[in-house]
Amino acid sequence: MARIDLVDLAHSYGGASAATESYALKPMTMTWRQGGAYALLGPSGCGKTTLLNIISGIVTPSHGQVLFDGKDITPLSTRERNIAQVFQFPVIYDTMTVRENLAFPLKNRNLPRASIEARVTEIAKLLDLSPFLDRRAVRLSADAKQKISLGRGLVRSDVAAVLFDEPLTVIDPNLKWELRSKLKALHQALDLTMIYVTHDQTEALTFADTVVVMHDGRVVQSGTPEELFSRPAHTFVGYFIGSPGMNIVSAEVKGKRALIGGHAIGLDKAYDSLPLGAKIEIGVRPEFVSVAAPSPELLSAKIDRIDDLGRVRFARVRIGDVKFAARVPAGFSASESDAGLIFDPAHVHVYADSVLVEGRT
Repeated sequence: MARIDLVDLAHSYGGASAATESYALKPMTMTWRQGGAYALLGPSGCGKTTLLNIISGIVTPSHGQVLFDGKDITPLSTRERNIAQVFQFPVIYDTMTVRENLAFPLKNRNLPRASIEARVTEIAKLLDLSPFLDRRAVRLSADAKQKISLGRGLVRSDVAAVLFDEPLTVIDPNLKWELRSKLKALHQALDLTMIYVTHDQTEALTFADTVVVMHDGRVVQSGTPEELFSRPAHTFVGYFIGSPGMNIVSAEVKGKRALIGGHAIGLDKAYDSLPLGAKIEIGVRPEFVSVAAPSPELLSAKIDRIDDLGRVRFARVRIGDVKFAARVPAGFSASESDAGLIFDPAHVHVYADSVLVEGRT
């Protein structure tokens, strides 16, 4: 295991002299603790795979350093970094048995036979592969083959980190939840530093202790799932995390009030010195705004439809031309399309040019 430090790290596929804004990975500095479970989360093209490949040694960064336990490993090869990587598609030997596949990384390091057998048995049990140990991999399903690939990445106990690059893409949807839970349990059992790349927020939030959200080559927020949900540091995080995502609306903010369409919404904090010329928005998650009967004291909205998700209902409404999502309380019946919106001031956030602004209590 290793603590990983990224120091002034940046990368451009067009060369180090390219303009910073064109970089696939914008400058960043951050530390990942030894034994942590991390997820790199973001849409395609945001830079997460580039970052993973820099950590693994597949890509050499244009700027900055990668440190493992304080040692600069930036110029070292993948093998010299002592990491394991699990890819999107299974990397196994079809002609070998499951046992031979799992043992292969250990045999390459000339470990004693008894130690190899004990570790293979342990990993096979954790991944529910024990009944298939003596079966050739070619005869197994795609799901089982990816389990073997996961096992090959996890079988070495001496690695600095285990890197996962969207490893559940080929897995049957019905088994994804099981494998996500299994990976979480494996992390707790094996105490390895794990970094998981995905565009799927459910995978990231169920696997990781710390989620690193990326957008346009930048890390826009790093935190626990609760922190990302409760206090998105950037409007992209609010939009990308949650289902439905955060409502983000242009507003005029002064003191403890936000004005939308001439109607005032109370805020939990005061905002007296917002940046001049900045685009000011408020953000509130659908869970913290609810529909009610129309009232002159409430922000008016038009209900387009109500989505019943079983545990909760969300109304899709319009505030003028702005689309909005709000929770539908128990017992509410929409007899007409007009409705009022009730906001929880403690969960209404203010953003300037997409970045969270800290208010004054």
